[in-house]
Amino acid sequence: MKVFVTGGLGYIGSHTVVSLIEAGHDVVIADALYNSSESVLQRLEKLTGKSIPFYRIDITDHDSLSGIFDDHSIDAVIHFAAYKAVGESQVKPLMYYRNNLFGMITLLEVMKEKGVHRLVFSSSATVYGDLTESPIPETAPLKAANVYGKTKLMCEDIIRDYAATDSEASFAILRYFNPVGAHESGIIGELPNGIPNNLMPYITQVANGIRDHLTVFGNDYDTPDGTGVRDYIHVVDLADGHTAVLKKLEKENGVFTYNLGCGRGYSVLEVINAFERQNGIEIRYEIGPRRSGDIATCFSDPSKAERELGWKAERNIDDMCRDSWRWQQYASEHNL
Repeated sequence: MKVFVTGGLGYIGSHTVVSLIEAGHDVVIADALYNSSESVLQRLEKLTGKSIPFYRIDITDHDSLSGIFDDHSIDAVIHFAAYKAVGESQVKPLMYYRNNLFGMITLLEVMKEKGVHRLVFSSSATVYGDLTESPIPETAPLKAANVYGKTKLMCEDIIRDYAATDSEASFAILRYFNPVGAHESGIIGELPNGIPNNLMPYITQVANGIRDHLTVFGNDYDTPDGTGVRDYIHVVDLADGHTAVLKKLEKENGVFTYNLGCGRGYSVLEVINAFERQNGIEIRYEIGPRRSGDIATCFSDPSKAERELGWKAERNIDDMCRDSWRWQQYASEHNL
């Protein structure tokens, strides 16, 4: 298939491009470069040995988006192009609502005009809100607790409502838990702007001397070591989940929703200890107070994806730590 990937130069998008090409698909990328770099394209082409068409556009620009569909015979769309920082979404809610919702609507409008009926949507476990029961199945209550999560949940609703009007619609909603790691080559990975919001890039920046130490927010939770437990999934496993769901969309119509996670949790201290063990580097950390809104434990029930797609996460926390560090070293060496 020819697959149009919006946000294809971002963290998850870029790894999915590699997975798609390895599976034999042709890929076209669009990205606004808000939280990514055009240099990723050169590294993707090096990794895959393919020349990949790229368009720098805003996903809300109907005419530019329409032009891409005119230039290429698109069979399916994978939609990553959204703002994604929880903290920023709380400070700039209108920016998030405008980009994430208008982008979704514009994309569906163009898909309708061009007769494209297959879509994979990049959603998030944040749509479940602050659930205290784990593992979390796809049938759990949906109640997003922040603006970013609300935009994801609203986009899910838009997709479901639109699909009800299109008998040929074949759409998948993928709810990610906590993507970490990098491609084993070490030449693509997560490169956050400014201070990282997520645990693993903060650990790698401490290891590299960019940050002095890591703050662990709370060690008095009801968990084995007192620190918060989360479901971390290797980004390559996550990328392969998108390739797996495309096979289903080739055969069946409807809207299909899947959790993509490991189905188990790792505590903050487990992740730190695994990183130190795998890479032989001590990570300085301090215990701080709990963050408002954090819960003790959150991990997925990914059994539906294994049952229906034949997909499950194959890589463990040691793989995540090894590949994250390899990427951090590459990024520092090349001043990325």
